[in-house]
Amino acid sequence: MLSIPGSLTIYLAVAPTDMRKSHDGLAALVEHVLKADPLSGQLFVFRNKRADRLKLLYWDGDGYALWYKRLEAGVFRFPSGAEDASRVTVTAAELTMLLDGVDLASVKRTKRYRRAASVS
Repeated sequence: MLSIPGSLTIYLAVAPTDMRKSHDGLAALVEHVLKADPLSGQLFVFRNKRADRLKLLYWDGDGYALWYKRLEAGVFRFPSGAEDASRVTVTAAELTMLLDGVDLASVKRTKRYRRAASVS
């Protein structure tokens, strides 16, 4: 069971990833391709070219943690980002749906209030 806090920022890598990469290889992708800090405590999600395997990488305070899932049937459908984007940001609820096999492109959302980000 994977429990993901709602306040966590989750980044999906748009391009397929070589699933032979482990902690350090994925951390290097986070830094150089996704342009993010792998030690930030945020969650980074990678999938292979066939989209039937998924790896989640995060820093838990004293080391990297890696979660891996291989589907026996079906694929993971990542949302498409901007044309030049290397990553897409999703919520914990969206990641849970993605892991459960929901195509996020087919999800219809109703309007909700969101407070505007404050500029400091």
